[in-house]
Amino acid sequence: MSYIKPLIEAELAESVEPRVSAFAASIAAQYGDASRAVLFYGSCLRTTELEGQMLDFYLIVSSYEEAYGKSWLVRANKLLPPNVFPAEHDGLVAKIAVLSEDDFHRLNGSEASAVSVWARFAQPSRLVWCADKAAQDRTVTAIARAPITLFELALPVLGIPPQTPTRIFHRGFELTYGAELRAERANRPGSVVDADPDRYQRFGLATMATMQDQDPSEALDLSFDEAEKRWKKLRRNGKLLTLARLAKASGTYAGGIDYLAWKINRHAGTDYVIKPWQRKWPILGAVTMLPRLIVGGAIK
Repeated sequence: MSYIKPLIEAELAESVEPRVSAFAASIAAQYGDASRAVLFYGSCLRTTELEGQMLDFYLIVSSYEEAYGKSWLVRANKLLPPNVFPAEHDGLVAKIAVLSEDDFHRLNGSEASAVSVWARFAQPSRLVWCADKAAQDRTVTAIARAPITLFELALPVLGIPPQTPTRIFHRGFELTYGAELRAERANRPGSVVDADPDRYQRFGLATMATMQDQDPSEALDLSFDEAEKRWKKLRRNGKLLTLARLAKASGTYAGGIDYLAWKINRHAGTDYVIKPWQRKWPILGAVTMLPRLIVGGAIK
């Protein structure tokens, strides 16, 4: 029995600002029958600030072929998911990450080679557009895997003493933030949990109850050494994937390097300015930009 699914379903159904729902509907309309669900997540959801911010959406599609037709974008999304695109609607701007239903399910689980999807969906999100009940059910099932993945990987490295749900989430997010190139300040993982500790307590208890009820053959039962080895691999994969996705974004995301600078400046308190030549050659610009920011501590 899953004790986490009802909590996920209820949270996904919580209301959002009408302009967010309208934005999501416009995104889904662009992809026609391929659109299955649109999820709203991230800092704008937590703070409810929309003006002057970059909203975060995931568009879940039936398949990349149906979403793009005959296009190189199909191969790009399959090889290095997700594809990310900019969007504007009613004075708001956003970035849209596109995943197929199959990839969304897989990348929320412990079989994922990087943390980027399940780390985000262990946090709150909203289902702001959905094609039908079947799409809703598949979305809930996929997202319900995320907190279980986080707990299965975080618990072995926390040691023997009993751990509270919020402590597990704290440590899990510390580990996931360390497994990507991130611009956020060092206290960001903790602040995510501290913003709504009651939510993480409830979701954590439900996650632990679900894990106790699941079939042992489906559980990821890692020793301390095995978990440490897995996190080491996730850190290596995550940082390499960040660079690879940045390079890919130069072909799919207009102004991607400007967005990168904006996000770094916003979260790290820096004032990095993109030069004209970096916009002209974004991949080379990013390659020269990132080492300086890493050395300077702006991203880790």
